[in-house]
Amino acid sequence: MVKSGKQARRAGALADSPSHLMHRALQLALDIYAEEMGPSGLTQRQFAVLEAVSAKSGLTQTDLVRATGIDRSTLADLVSRMTTKGLLERERSTLDARAKAVRLSPSGTEALETARPRVVAADKRIMALLPKNKRDGFLELLGELGAAADAAPEQAKTEAKALKKAQKEARKAEKAARKAEPKPEKAPKPPKAEKAPKPKKAKPAPVPEAEPVG
Repeated sequence: MVKSGKQARRAGALADSPSHLMHRALQLALDIYAEEMGPSGLTQRQFAVLEAVSAKSGLTQTDLVRATGIDRSTLADLVSRMTTKGLLERERSTLDARAKAVRLSPSGTEALETARPRVVAADKRIMALLPKNKRDGFLELLGELGAAADAAPEQAKTEAKALKKAQKEARKAEKAARKAEPKPEKAPKPPKAEKAPKPKKAKPAPVPEAEPVG
């Protein structure tokens, strides 16, 4: 039974934490997915990759990152393992000679066809946990969050560029302000003190010669 908003708030601060609630919802969704798929079925990420490649063959790793939302390093390892298992085949991209494109192998196509009805069953079980009048709104909100996640890397780049530009302009303005400031006049040097004349050394008086005794 799904708790109402008032009941959930009694559980403490975690009940008002979107990150915590989304983590719990994700764990629930993955548990249901695993039950429907079975121990020998595709993982949720494997299914996402196969479905994305099925929609458009010849995708590069960069394309798959955008299509699935899986981070680059995880996806590279995932594609490598799926290729080893025979679910995917890699070939040189026709658009970029430096990149490898992937396509479904016959085994990958068969695995995808087997998985699709199980994923549909899992999705139905998840949506059945919500009242009917909230299901469409729930999907719309998930779509908005997904779109925000897709836009986040580009937005971060844009913000970084804007910050760098603002810092550069600030340095230029500071430099211009320093140049515009009137330079302080130098204080006149004090006149040099006249040196006192050195006292003349007194010459010693001549000693009279002694007269010889006669």
